[in-house]
Amino acid sequence: MSDFVEQCRGEWKRLGVPDPLAEEMAADLASDLTEAEAEGVSAEELLGSSVFDPSSFAASWASERGIVPVPPGRGNARRRPLVLVAFTTVAAIALIVSALLLATGQPKLTLATSRTTPAGTSRSVVHSVSAAAPVEWILLVLAIVALGFAAWLWASSGRSRSPTAPA
Repeated sequence: MSDFVEQCRGEWKRLGVPDPLAEEMAADLASDLTEAEAEGVSAEELLGSSVFDPSSFAASWASERGIVPVPPGRGNARRRPLVLVAFTTVAAIALIVSALLLATGQPKLTLATSRTTPAGTSRSVVHSVSAAAPVEWILLVLAIVALGFAAWLWASSGRSRSPTAPA
């Protein structure tokens, strides 16, 4: 399995990973592979399909540690932030719209009544209230919850994951 570690080391060198970090990562990888072999776990069980593509494994591990940028070919990694940006944008728009509607009191419901007195005079009374206030408050609360969830997703999307499964 030292060939796998050497191929990863070569990929890290090609990507510009500083030598001390590359050596640390290579030592960690070699240690994990040695431990797995001692416990009777194959490299394929430990690394999955990555065992057949050391360059991709090395690049993804380096990018997950934040040492090199994410490779552009990783569609899922590029898609997640785009979806997260869209979700955050929709939540922010919902927050702004609901706050503006609450501030302006729109839409208004107007009820006009007229009374005729026994003397024959007619008197009109107009009542105007905000018709959608409960809906606006619900929308505001949902928008705040959605923005909180988006903030949590943004915070958790930056965390790196271990490139190997626990033994």
